[in-house]
Amino acid sequence: MQRVLIVSLAATFCYVVATFYFGLRAHSLALISEAGHNVSDMLAIALSFVAVYFQRRPATDQKTFGYQRAGVLAAFVNALTLIVLAAWIGVSAVHRLYAPVAVQPKLMMAVAAAGVLMNGAIAGLLWKFSGDVNIRSVFLHMLGDTLSTAAVIAGGVGILVSGAMWLDPVLSIAIAAMICWSSATIVRETLNILLEGTPRALELGEIRTAIAGVPGVLNVHDLHCWSLGSASHALASHVTIDEMPISDCASILDAINCALRDRFHIAHTTIQFETRGCETTHGCSAPPSMEPVGAHGHDHHHGHSHSH
Repeated sequence: MQRVLIVSLAATFCYVVATFYFGLRAHSLALISEAGHNVSDMLAIALSFVAVYFQRRPATDQKTFGYQRAGVLAAFVNALTLIVLAAWIGVSAVHRLYAPVAVQPKLMMAVAAAGVLMNGAIAGLLWKFSGDVNIRSVFLHMLGDTLSTAAVIAGGVGILVSGAMWLDPVLSIAIAAMICWSSATIVRETLNILLEGTPRALELGEIRTAIAGVPGVLNVHDLHCWSLGSASHALASHVTIDEMPISDCASILDAINCALRDRFHIAHTTIQFETRGCETTHGCSAPPSMEPVGAHGHDHHHGHSHSH
């Protein structure tokens, strides 16, 4: 994965330099937009490379889950950066619609053709690692670049045949819209992980039913499921069982863990056995109620005796 990211970074840097230079020569906003888009891709690849490095570091007493969310955070930052870039491209394109600039379609097409080959090759290399949300964010960048550069070629053909210079800013707006669409998907997924939401591929009701279906389980409550990283899920739950020796509980615990691992790919679990329901209402770990600072201080003062 790291070798693929290094090769992708080097190739993208070369293409950014070429696209920006020839975009200026051809007076093509579409090409300059591609250069800007690829700058963000270059930063995304670099950020992903650093995230991959941190993800492989072991857990410590201070970081008990390790750095599994480093890649998720990198993907979130990458996606936000792309949305800002798409807004800039859109504004520039609208301005050019009102003030058209003559472009050189043949140069546009030649540079874009090189971009299709490069971005397509990088996307192909990243595809087999796209199960990781960090790498998938980079993969979507490169796939989007491949499609947008192909659109630049089509625009160059249209300008060459019809002379319609407005095709260049219209293509830029289409590229910006595509960037926003792919980035919004990554933002939603990474935010769900960072906010410890239920993984998008899992249904909490199905998990509860699977645990409740294990022989010996009477009730399942205070169930929480979240993602440690893009491909690593964790679960914590209270499970009510009959009164029995601790040694007899092991078979129930093994059956629960097997069901969670085999059906839902959840390997990190914390199961708390109980012989009666929680005294609180449903949701044993509900956040504590807020107390006014003044009232708390008043109770604290009168809750202790004072000697003089």
